[in-house]
Amino acid sequence: MSRQIFIGLMTEGTTDNRFLESIVKKTFDEIGFECNGDVETYVRFITIDKAGLGFVEQVLASSKKGIEEFGIMILCVHSDADSTTDFNTFQNKIIPAKNEIDPKDENEYCKIITAVVPVQMIEAWMLADKELLKREIGTTKTNNELNINRQPEDIANPKTVIEEAIRIARAELTKRKRKDLTISELYLPIGQKITIEKLNTLPSFLKFKDAIREAYRDLNYLA
Repeated sequence: MSRQIFIGLMTEGTTDNRFLESIVKKTFDEIGFECNGDVETYVRFITIDKAGLGFVEQVLASSKKGIEEFGIMILCVHSDADSTTDFNTFQNKIIPAKNEIDPKDENEYCKIITAVVPVQMIEAWMLADKELLKREIGTTKTNNELNINRQPEDIANPKTVIEEAIRIARAELTKRKRKDLTISELYLPIGQKITIEKLNTLPSFLKFKDAIREAYRDLNYLA
């Protein structure tokens, strides 16, 4: 009989959730094959009122709500690095949040925290599969023509780069054929279609996979 794992997902914004929900499930499912016995995963987006709350307080609120409403066993916490490394995000956000949760009652708080920290921004992960991105934009232009030819996590502002790629791709279309397309329309389909193989090219994603393994170990599902 397979064991059910309920995973909460806390993201910086709703567009991040649309992109990450499928990716989180796919990744937990892949690492689940390394576990002892079968695992069946369920991912729930945790929504809280963030007004006036710092990051650590948001994690605590999400952890508590996830237990109360969904019985989550793992809480995935997303925060963009907004930098060339994830050091400051871990030092100032993830580690303090884990330290705050550690002494809490496990019946009231989900205490297994798995960090999702893309270097630069979550949009860098969207650039891990540039052919998929171009298909979703609807263009046959080259990576060079669209200015997306660099390694994704070397791009300081990947969101702006994608928005510019959309503009370049659509500029030559006639008005009749040119449908307004915004980056917000790409998060969900790319999140659903992008493969783990493509994401494996990103160091921050590999770090996320290692964090999932650690979470499975905390549940005694992985040696």
